Amino acid sequence: MRLRLSFLPVEGVCVLPVHYNHLVQGFFYRHLSPELATSLHDEGFVEGRRHLKMFVFSRLMGNSVVRDGRIAFPDGFSLVVASPEVGFLESLALHLMDAGTLALGENRLRLASIEVAADEPYQCPVLLQALSPITVYSTLHRADGGRKTYYYSPFETEFSEQIVCNLQRKWRVLNGSEVSAERAYVKPHRVNTRNQHIALYKGTVIKGWSGIYEAYLPEPLFRMALDAGLGSKNSQGFGCVSVYTPKRKEGE
Repeated sequence: MRLRLSFLPVEGVCVLPVHYNHLVQGFFYRHLSPELATSLHDEGFVEGRRHLKMFVFSRLMGNSVVRDGRIAFPDGFSLVVASPEVGFLESLALHLMDAGTLALGENRLRLASIEVAADEPYQCPVLLQALSPITVYSTLHRADGGRKTYYYSPFETEFSEQIVCNLQRKWRVLNGSEVSAERAYVKPHRVNTRNQHIALYKGTVIKGWSGIYEAYLPEPLFRMALDAGLGSKNSQGFGCVSVYTPKRKEGE
């Protein structure tokens, strides 16, 4: 399930740091029921050592001006938030509507609208557009015994392999069953070096990629991609995607 939320500044202009993901993530946790927020933040959905939060959100969308490490939205902004757990989105929507004036960073906002997105018809293959950068990585061991994080590009085979395995894991954690991913892939369709992004999340560097991707996925994993995101760090604002439909040229 997916929501599109729109916000307007109560007064003036909404101004945020360019690296605002942690502020938006915290905003969501503050507008859930206390029990759900604590359970999701502290545990989430557990498989082994992994704790999956099972929600994802897009970048902020709207007219903006970037200057001196800050981004200003004079007319407000919208964003997409998605989750396969309907209870998460219901709690979020209810608390946002009841809150009145909302705080994001140093800004006072009001909720302008909440839209529930219709379920997309299943397509295979399908073009998916990244609404927030997709991040795929491995933690490697150095010769000196230390660790380093290696971020894959969409042009490496591990990028697709890890995305598909990650979608299978999300399905397994939620449903307790396996989904075959024979021949499944997610590969770049319209992606170049300008689509690489470097973000800071609470001081940690995270690399990800925007752009348009071709995906060949069984329906359960197609649904999981839209509702839980592609790749890792989804609850930190990475890997939110939507079905991409090329614009028709005039006369077509």
